[in-house]
Amino acid sequence: MYRMIGISSVMHLLVDGLCVCCLYLMASSFPLSRLIGIFLTYNVLAFLTQPLTGILADRAERKHWLLLTSVLLLTLAVLATSIVIKTGISAAGILTVATMLGMGNSLFHVWGGKQVAVKTGNDIRALGVFVSTGAFGLAIGGVFFSWLLLYVLLLLICLLAVAYLQEDARAGNGHDDAAVASRSFSTTWIILAVVGLMVAVMLRSFVGEAFSSGIIKNSTIVLLIGAVSMLGKMAGGWIAREFGIIRMLIVVCLVVIACYLCYGYGTVVLLVGLFAVNTTMPVTLYLANLVLPRREGLAFGLLAAALIPGYLIATL
Repeated sequence: MYRMIGISSVMHLLVDGLCVCCLYLMASSFPLSRLIGIFLTYNVLAFLTQPLTGILADRAERKHWLLLTSVLLLTLAVLATSIVIKTGISAAGILTVATMLGMGNSLFHVWGGKQVAVKTGNDIRALGVFVSTGAFGLAIGGVFFSWLLLYVLLLLICLLAVAYLQEDARAGNGHDDAAVASRSFSTTWIILAVVGLMVAVMLRSFVGEAFSSGIIKNSTIVLLIGAVSMLGKMAGGWIAREFGIIRMLIVVCLVVIACYLCYGYGTVVLLVGLFAVNTTMPVTLYLANLVLPRREGLAFGLLAAALIPGYLIATL
């Protein structure tokens, strides 16, 4: 089980890195007027479709088809990126690449979120490890984007997908659907809880982007921000497991407020705030899985979709 969690977490880093690498390669080859469509299409499909692909992940009897479809879409996106850039195909080709990247990314995330939750019984530590690596993958793809990196990332994704499926076959998957304990909640409570968690995610996205945007960036700083975000998400699950969610959230809120009040006191303060706010990532996912038992894909997708409004508000 732990080997599968490790493989899927590394794949998360590689998938996010590959998507950003593709986007940046196109961004360096086409004028600004075309780039808006690329990034808008990708982000809408990668994040806002996750509630829908999450439902698909919950209903699919053979979960490995989501992973295989994701890898296929990402492979086609890489090939299409090469063709589009070399031939200079217009907007239709560019949007095709963004669409395949977005859908491949969306399918991978809900597949991974679902698998980690059911195979570990919603272990908050494992959730934190899985969700954490994507942040550093984004930084790597953005800083080191190149054709060589793109092909290496794709090759590693394919190899790890095969390794995961082999490991899953050896472990057996008959227990997956019952791995997360089922609890009975009223419909009203479920709706209120899910909305509350989505609002919390939007607020976290806003605060995290506010801390990040306050830092003057170069390549080293971008990597540092990615590493701090990753370590914060990863540590959050262990901290919550050790000290309890309530205690952890109280301390985190105090640290975030203090860092926000000291916003102008340097990069270190902003990085501490960024680390602290990211520790809540596995907590919200853990609670969403509790509220939506046997709907872990939908839970993951709803929280992923909630990231976009907070990011846009902070950016604007």
